[in-house]
Amino acid sequence: MTDPLYRKEILRLAADAHGAGHLSGPHASGTARNPACGDNVTFEVTLEGGRISALAHETKACVLSQASAAILGHNAKGLAREEVEALRAGVAALLSGADAPSPPFDVYAAFDGVAAHRNRHMCVLLPIDALLRAMDSGSLT
Repeated sequence: MTDPLYRKEILRLAADAHGAGHLSGPHASGTARNPACGDNVTFEVTLEGGRISALAHETKACVLSQASAAILGHNAKGLAREEVEALRAGVAALLSGADAPSPPFDVYAAFDGVAAHRNRHMCVLLPIDALLRAMDSGSLT
């Protein structure tokens, strides 16, 4: 039997760690922490016209947060803040039993097994929150 929290898809995403590292000249950064478990995610971004032109993350967190950060690292370039907010709402809905967000973020469907574990929802949402904070900060934090 496979644990829905640690499906192969999630483990692959976490191992990929797409976007992990630092930008040479970020416009802003934002950090989100989960005090319950110690997970910590920081996103650095450069913005052009209100859209993400480059991003990188440092994720010191569980596999669920690592996988979610990798999805963003791979797919969030070009998004405006409103689109990241909509993504967060879509992922939160998925964790409550709704369908996955639209492509390219339909890969979040791998987290549908997390829905039954409310205490782990924050793990999946934490990277999105860090990205939103980076977009809001307007300067390095």
